[in-house]
Amino acid sequence: MFQFSKYQGLGNDFLMLDGRQSGDTEFLFGLTPDLVVQLCDRRFGVGGDGVILALPPNAGGELRMRIFNADGTEPEMCGNGIRCLARFLADCDGDGPGRTWQIDTLAGRIVPELLPDGTIRVDMGAPFLNPSDIPTTLEVGEARLPMGELEIDGERFAVAAAGMGNPHVVVPVDAVAEIDLDRFGSQLEVHPAFPAKTNVHFVEVLSPSHLVMRVWERGAGPTLACGTGACATLVACHLLGLSERTARLDLPGGPLQIHWDAINGKVFMDGPAEHVFDGSIPDPAAVAAARQQAAGGLRSDHSEADLPAVEQPQGSGRSEKGIDCSTVCANGCIRPENCPSEAARAKVAELLNNTSLDDLVTIATNSLESRTRARFERET
Repeated sequence: MFQFSKYQGLGNDFLMLDGRQSGDTEFLFGLTPDLVVQLCDRRFGVGGDGVILALPPNAGGELRMRIFNADGTEPEMCGNGIRCLARFLADCDGDGPGRTWQIDTLAGRIVPELLPDGTIRVDMGAPFLNPSDIPTTLEVGEARLPMGELEIDGERFAVAAAGMGNPHVVVPVDAVAEIDLDRFGSQLEVHPAFPAKTNVHFVEVLSPSHLVMRVWERGAGPTLACGTGACATLVACHLLGLSERTARLDLPGGPLQIHWDAINGKVFMDGPAEHVFDGSIPDPAAVAAARQQAAGGLRSDHSEADLPAVEQPQGSGRSEKGIDCSTVCANGCIRPENCPSEAARAKVAELLNNTSLDDLVTIATNSLESRTRARFERET
């Protein structure tokens, strides 16, 4: 079983796993690409755009970040993801405004900072404009970045490419809302001009300081936001003469403020990241074994001693042999004639029958307030 927290940045959501104390920079919590896909499934799993691991450093930073897309692939970096990671770290450790983290990623060292209003500013580093660094087969044009025309389904698009440690193609259009994102985004992602595939961004210029964009994220499809994509879009639009060095970029999930510094060449991103909920994932093998035991389906060559068993207090919802009703009986009680949680369920029924709706709301509110207060008082 492992614990996780879910965070979102402008609707781009991630499952956060803290492995900083593991002592192993490759610690993966038993994650496999298939398990990542299952966890990120919004109907049969927890749901998310990806899974992010906080790990011990391996390149001189304070910690290391690994991220896995919803399809199980591992990208180099994610701007919204690293904002969520910074907010997660601050919540776990009780850090306040001004805290910065030196985080090693596959895209290099990234430095987020917690701002006084609770948002996160991220030093994203300098953009990659050399075709081989992005990578892309597009050639550098008059605007000093890779650019050209690509044909998709008989439609021709003028595009520009930029890298933020991961590849991006930026497509300026007159009306971004009218673009068939599923049709064109999916095909641009795998276009031969991008040998490592690419993130796709259609952008409409409202003014030199205000852009609107839609995102097709590599390995995830349509997403509500993409931090590295917003940075790449600002860089491309500025070099194409469409925007200033600082602009607000509106994504479906909300706005980001992006600044490309003319002196040091770095791109800075300001945006929110919010806690959604905490949870835990049980060991599938243990759950399967418990279900087999509870159903009386032990194979003849195994005894009950072979199965995991945990002594639990009576009425806790678990039997003396460790049957967890919350997982084993998710589809209905499998032992109604001897239900281990019968006493607990009777107490719940009595509470519901003898408590008014207003009193139940008060109980729930007080519980939520106490848990929220405890969350912010940890380590203080």
